[in-house]
Amino acid sequence: MKSANASPTPTDTYAERMPADPPTGVRYHVLAMLCILAMITYLDRAMYGSAKDDMMHAVGKDPALFFYLLTAFQVAYALFEIPAGWLGDTYGPKRTLLRIVIWWSVCIALTGMAGRSIPGMQELGIGFTVLVLIQFFFGMGEAGAFPNITKSLYNWFPATERGFAQGAIWLSARFAGGLTPLVWVLLVRPEFLGLDWRQALWLFAGLAAAWCLLFAYWFTNKPEEHSWVNAAEQDLCRVGKYATDDGGHAGVPWGKLFSARNLWYLCGMYFCMNFGWYFLMYFLPGFMKQNFLTPGEGWTKIVLVALLTGGPLLLGMPGCLIGGMLTDRYVKRTGDRTWGRRLYGMIGFGLCAMLYVLAILSVGNLWLFALCIAMVGFCNDLTMGSAWSTCQDIGRRYAAIVSGAMNMIGNLGGALNNFVTGSVIKYYKEAGQEETGYIVCLSAYAFVYALGVFLWYKIDAAKPLIPDPPADHDSSQGS
Repeated sequence: MKSANASPTPTDTYAERMPADPPTGVRYHVLAMLCILAMITYLDRAMYGSAKDDMMHAVGKDPALFFYLLTAFQVAYALFEIPAGWLGDTYGPKRTLLRIVIWWSVCIALTGMAGRSIPGMQELGIGFTVLVLIQFFFGMGEAGAFPNITKSLYNWFPATERGFAQGAIWLSARFAGGLTPLVWVLLVRPEFLGLDWRQALWLFAGLAAAWCLLFAYWFTNKPEEHSWVNAAEQDLCRVGKYATDDGGHAGVPWGKLFSARNLWYLCGMYFCMNFGWYFLMYFLPGFMKQNFLTPGEGWTKIVLVALLTGGPLLLGMPGCLIGGMLTDRYVKRTGDRTWGRRLYGMIGFGLCAMLYVLAILSVGNLWLFALCIAMVGFCNDLTMGSAWSTCQDIGRRYAAIVSGAMNMIGNLGGALNNFVTGSVIKYYKEAGQEETGYIVCLSAYAFVYALGVFLWYKIDAAKPLIPDPPADHDSSQGS
């Protein structure tokens, strides 16, 4: 029996309880539903790399100015991460995720009206300025999706399965994002379905709306609220949590959270990750099309380049899952959560820096360049399970807020990437040296990933941001 002054620990092992019945597996159904949401988020964002020319022509602007739309989205997405995370921690992820998905579905549908007037409001035409504003609202609406997915996983999964669950989420996101260039070709090319680009966007918005209906009917915030979950699975899902992790958070200790160096190292690391990664989703399609396709190419070459363009996200799929499983395995075998999360982050970022250098040396060779860039996606995503599991490890009952803070700073890095990359490429394009512009950008990405290795070394996943609760609140005491 623990003394009153003993340091409290969360429930760390499921075996202590030895339930009579095996646990149900509802948490994996929850994971599947959240994986589908992750796929939809990336499908709706990755389509920009393929749709930008049509979208910009619809509003009468040069596609080179498209980075303004990306920056508007990314800035709003970053700024509203923490408020959306707070909503999830306070009111539960179910209500928050429904609001998020409905909001962005409307914005995707409005984006499909670019260059036209809204029905019934003929005086309101969607030109370039309005389109930029819509992208800002799109980013505002989608903000908080992944922090609230993380909060849902925290509620539904034991600590020993966090890396796997986060890896599955990001595997699904990368799968959808990686296939989007190919899906776009199949939807809009006349040789295939031949949809108008607007119809493709409305189809994407409809998929998100359909997900909302299923999610509203079936999902619950916690295992205890779901009728399919037995007592054994409820106990299993409590592993690694305190009893105090369950309530709402009217009095969030903002000062303690944001004065913790651990959080700022985490946020800085994610800034570096997104700055180096967003090129792959938004600018790589244009680079591949410009450098490796010529007018009048047959559909087989078009499909090949589309598949290679999606290579970084497709190879990121196994990277997400492998990285998540490796970090969980390390923690289980050694009990060392610090290096269990840190090690794979440092390895992944270090390899990304080297691969970007190799990509620079391979510009002009389709297969070598595509291989180097695809491996950047794989090595980057080796770190995803560790990064998002660390949010749960150090955030605990404030997991959504901590995830939101990390994702906010990370997406400011993404916004900076969009602006800097777009500006640099535009500058060198006007000077007739567009390839040089890409080389400058790739060099910057390599440097930022190298900086990220140092920041990973400073992150301690075993050090919670908020001190442990008093011993009488220890969930292992049967509260």
